[in-house]
Amino acid sequence: MNIASRHALTVDDYLAWAETQAEAKRTELISGQIVPMSPELVAHDRAKGSIYLALRRAIESLDIEAEVFTTGITIPIESHTAYEPDASVRLGPRLPARDMKVPDPINVVEVLSPTSVHMDTSAKLIGYFKLPSVQHYLVLDPEARTVTHHTRGADDRISSQLLSAGRLRLDPPGIAIDIADLFD
Repeated sequence: MNIASRHALTVDDYLAWAETQAEAKRTELISGQIVPMSPELVAHDRAKGSIYLALRRAIESLDIEAEVFTTGITIPIESHTAYEPDASVRLGPRLPARDMKVPDPINVVEVLSPTSVHMDTSAKLIGYFKLPSVQHYLVLDPEARTVTHHTRGADDRISSQLLSAGRLRLDPPGIAIDIADLFD
């Protein structure tokens, strides 16, 4: 798969390109360039499944209009950058089935892997909080069985805490999840 581009792609160019690909390859758009993502470890996939289920159950218990997404949904950050988190939550009515992006996530989750740790804890932390809708960014470490919870305060300051037990509170949208439920 040759994905090098001579010019910077926009998010819309990237999504149009993605629709033409016969084989699904995991990629992200970073500064206008299509960047392949490494294959996942089993622990990574298990953590993605656990967080998706925990978020979905918590949202369903509130009976609010919201959707939980998993890998493959694009979140545009800037005109030439878009990430595909391991999970995200969006408030409001369901998006159209043919959409490929979530423009206004409230919660975003990345699961660390050996190849993603730097990006997930630096550029993506900054990038996700560029979106006014993002209130919580979670970084799960399946090896250490910890969650780093970055949250936007009322004054737009970002605070962080490392959790290994207890309950994770995400308000908004007003849910709480047991940390143990995030790990297989």
